[in-house]
Amino acid sequence: MLELNNITKKYLRRTALDDVSLRLEAGKTCLLLGPNGSGKTTMMKLIAGLARPTSGEIRFEGMPIGKATKARIAYMPTENYFYSYMSVRDAEKYYSDFFDDFDRAHFERLISAMELDLPDRIRQLSSGMAAKLRLALTLSRNAGLMMFDEPLNGVDILTRTQVIEAILANRADGRTMLVSTHLVDELEDVVDTVVFLKKGKLIAAGDKAEVCGGRTLKDMYLDIYGHISLEPVDESEEVEADA
Repeated sequence: MLELNNITKKYLRRTALDDVSLRLEAGKTCLLLGPNGSGKTTMMKLIAGLARPTSGEIRFEGMPIGKATKARIAYMPTENYFYSYMSVRDAEKYYSDFFDDFDRAHFERLISAMELDLPDRIRQLSSGMAAKLRLALTLSRNAGLMMFDEPLNGVDILTRTQVIEAILANRADGRTMLVSTHLVDELEDVVDTVVFLKKGKLIAAGDKAEVCGGRTLKDMYLDIYGHISLEPVDESEEVEADA
């Protein structure tokens, strides 16, 4: 169980999340929806323990977010976080050293399926191949909660299919999957629950069928966000007021 209780996150210039309360059951695949700037990345970074809420509390498996939960939560960010001189093998070693639950054999199976090789230099990877590397690293952890921030952005149709299939193939043993996106068509049929954020506020959350009331995710998305500008807002460039 993942619980967000009255979470507010303020940066120096704006409020990224505004009094958000949410419960996600274990073992579900959840879609976190909203255009750029809705607060999706901020929410994931708070859950991952990479940032602190201004107020409110987040608990995972009954524990407040901290050292113990970081060992149970895997997070795939949108940005490439490796040094350009590193190879795929270096990334594997980094994860293996840093996370006790990292499965190197599973990682090597995944990169083979994704047409990556251990000697490949990260600086030479296309954006799609770099995304597949981040995905393989995340999926190779034996975490109770796996989060994927916009995993379909910047990749071609064939790579999107690979990404979706890899995520679905790793849903097992009560694992919870949280995927943020604004590409609702791609994941309409594979999610159990949905969360809609709008300008940092929670608009709707719960079982997909109940929330959508017979409508498609795309129709509901357009109802909620139809008049919002989709110009990108880079949440990562905000300066932490509590850093």
